[in-house]
Amino acid sequence: MDPKTPAPDLGPVHASVPAHLPDPLAALAEALGPGPFAQVFLFASPEADLSNFVARAQAVFAPARTCGCTTSGEITAQGYDTGQIVAFALPAASFEVEQVVIEHLEALDPRLLIADLLRARQALGRRAPEWTQEVAVLLIDGLSGQEDALLGALSGGLGAVPVVGGSAGDAAKFERAQVFARGAQRENAAVLTLIRSAHELRPFCFAHQTPTTRRMVVTRADPAKRLVARINDEPAAQEYARMLGLDLEQLTPYTFAAHPVLVRAGGRHHVRSIQQVAPDGGLMFFAAIDEGLVLTLARPGDMVAHLRGALEDLSSPQAPRAILAFDCFFRRLEAEGRQLGRALSEIMAAHQVCGFSTYGEQVGAMHVNQTMTGLAFFAPEAAHE
Repeated sequence: MDPKTPAPDLGPVHASVPAHLPDPLAALAEALGPGPFAQVFLFASPEADLSNFVARAQAVFAPARTCGCTTSGEITAQGYDTGQIVAFALPAASFEVEQVVIEHLEALDPRLLIADLLRARQALGRRAPEWTQEVAVLLIDGLSGQEDALLGALSGGLGAVPVVGGSAGDAAKFERAQVFARGAQRENAAVLTLIRSAHELRPFCFAHQTPTTRRMVVTRADPAKRLVARINDEPAAQEYARMLGLDLEQLTPYTFAAHPVLVRAGGRHHVRSIQQVAPDGGLMFFAAIDEGLVLTLARPGDMVAHLRGALEDLSSPQAPRAILAFDCFFRRLEAEGRQLGRALSEIMAAHQVCGFSTYGEQVGAMHVNQTMTGLAFFAPEAAHE
């Protein structure tokens, strides 16, 4: 980029097509327009022919960088959707990016990762020295169990650069979630995209739950597996059901979505979503868990009023050009169980929200659950004047 030339006021564009199309990449390229783009994010239903799709994506959108992941549902121009491929593109005239692919998360070397991050940030700074807005978007295998460790390692190389992101899903099968970058599908991996722009890049995180007074203590856990074996020194699933006034057989994915537990960290309560009941009667979680943690049962708020108010606040006094959202699969499950999916979809569509349903969200140095987390893109300050 020539630092003496003002950046054109071009905001992100997004599109979606059915995953079963014979050539979804061609359809997406036509819907996005000619570009050129610095980056194209791709969020794909597992129904897509991923091997062909991923191998061709880089060539179809060249010279843009591409990356993406599998989903547990998509957010399109219609709101909540399924069986789609979503593309979110950053015009090259207004954005510069660098990508860092991180593999073998179980054997992560923080020193090497920090060195890679510093090189990427320096390269980005040289290409866009006058664009001061900077953010990092993280996509990670949502079944790796490594989100917390990775975020801890990233903080050493990112400094004050804010991070947002989502954990890849697999349509609630809990078998195989993938990220993809540089023409290859990857498991137990992540891809971090560093973005610089003259546009204002504003991270956000919305959560509609509040704590109750009902608390319980994790008395036996396997943190590496995110498994809680005992709560209040009783079998975990049995004790959780008792706290809700339910029988063990009544614990379903909707129960976990409607009645999450909270942990307090950094002066705030954060959701820890329960994935499923383990065969031995324990509880499998989607985020870090450990012995001694105090779990607080959450009280769900009015999802529709909360989302409407949060997006209206985000849009005042100036509406974003686009909103990239990472929305927890369990949040979506709760909405559908309460028959609120259509109302939430209408709100998201009205505010130009697109993205995907995740197995967890990343914000700052934390991996969280059952939130809508993301990035709002506003016009450059000069365009406001």
